[in-house]
Amino acid sequence: MDTKLIDALVNLLKGDLVQTHTSWVILTGEFVYKIKKPVNFGFLDYSTLEKRKENCQREVDLNKRLCPWIYLGVVPIVRSSEGYKLGGEGQVVEYAVKMRRVPEERLMKNLLDSLTTDQIRALSKHLWNFHQRAERKDEFGRLEVMKFNTDENFLQTEKYVGITIEEGDYLFIRKKTDEFYERHACLFEKRIKDGRIRDGHGDIRLEHVAFLDEGVCIFDCIEFNERFRCGDVLNDMCFLSMELDFYGRSDLAEIYEEEYKRLSRDPEFDIFLPFFKCYRAYVRGKVESFMLDDPNLPEDLRREHRERARRFFKLSRYYAEQINQAT
Repeated sequence: MDTKLIDALVNLLKGDLVQTHTSWVILTGEFVYKIKKPVNFGFLDYSTLEKRKENCQREVDLNKRLCPWIYLGVVPIVRSSEGYKLGGEGQVVEYAVKMRRVPEERLMKNLLDSLTTDQIRALSKHLWNFHQRAERKDEFGRLEVMKFNTDENFLQTEKYVGITIEEGDYLFIRKKTDEFYERHACLFEKRIKDGRIRDGHGDIRLEHVAFLDEGVCIFDCIEFNERFRCGDVLNDMCFLSMELDFYGRSDLAEIYEEEYKRLSRDPEFDIFLPFFKCYRAYVRGKVESFMLDDPNLPEDLRREHRERARRFFKLSRYYAEQINQAT
């Protein structure tokens, strides 16, 4: 894609540009415009204009389930004799997801020192209600699917042993994970039958939760890959409690988990929770480790990602020690 288009839009909208490895994000005072990069990582394919359009629309539709107030739609970017513009006459050259900009002070990541018990319980209830409504996706609840995910993690992190994860922790987490599958194989089928496998969010992190005047908003779900979004509802919900543990607010994580457990009446809650939290922390350690592969990463950021990866892997080890303790 011609970066002149992005520069032109930034000037047109008088906004600030933020980049991820998959998107250009233009921030204005009131709105956010997210434009997908023409990349293909295998698990994510934005390589054609049509695929980017489809994923933009899917992003809007999926996120409106948990946050109907900020996703405004998909806007075509057109080129005419006057240049690039949003909508109107001309050749459609790109698409953008248009959103209301969430005030920074409303994001959960910036409220950790002031959140109340009632707010945490409201968040848990909001997510539970969503999971009740979400489409069943039974095929993603099979043991083989979850084992594929964990085996993939272990394979992809072998090269980081001794760098971001200690060999003893790597072997211990892998051992406890495999033991869990052997001990609780029958429960995976039971959870499918009980309807606990749903089309969820997939990435419920502190920066993806906001407390707005309209209500609790959970946004920026994974639209590009069903395997990362669909699965056990506990696997979906516990991403956030893992992050609360990571940032030193285990007290809030406990309230969040207790409320979800109360609402769900899930008989396997205590069995699966440490297993899924171990998995989520390991994924975060893996993603932070991946950043070290960037040869252009400044040394200060390299140290930061290395340290964060080590902390996530240690947290994963902590959860692994709790696996199979509940019966």
